[in-house]
Amino acid sequence: MSIIHVRIDERLIHGQVATMWTNTLHATRIMVVDDDASENSTVKMTLKLATPTGVSLSVLGIERAATRINEGAYDQQKVFMVVKSPLTLVSLIDLGVHLEEVNVGNIYDKKDKINVASSIYISKEMADAFYALNDAGIHLVKQLVPSHKVEEFMPLLEAAVSKEEK
Repeated sequence: MSIIHVRIDERLIHGQVATMWTNTLHATRIMVVDDDASENSTVKMTLKLATPTGVSLSVLGIERAATRINEGAYDQQKVFMVVKSPLTLVSLIDLGVHLEEVNVGNIYDKKDKINVASSIYISKEMADAFYALNDAGIHLVKQLVPSHKVEEFMPLLEAAVSKEEK
């Protein structure tokens, strides 16, 4: 499989993604999957400017990304996929994209937020999406930067949701 790492990060490509993650993974392509970003030329240009030299960039809507992945367009590359939300990943799974593991990074949802961990605040809808990903057999982890220890995400989510319900 060409997708070597999947990260949820609301900021998409920024310093951590562009330097630490891309270099550590030896990625040859960053794939941003986001319907809004794929339709906004200013956002696409900003993402391109943030992409490290020598690394290719794709900014695709959900359906186009699923089509390209499923047809094997990136099979000869090391693709680092970045999305803003777990909802995007649920849509990709529904469209037949196979994912094994997802790294949950920075999410700062503004409404009805549940604090799962440092720099991870999610809505009820996002929590439901994480449960759906987990039910689909996708391993969910939390690791903000490559030098940090990998933590299992679902126990953090379950503790936060239980606390929120009290």
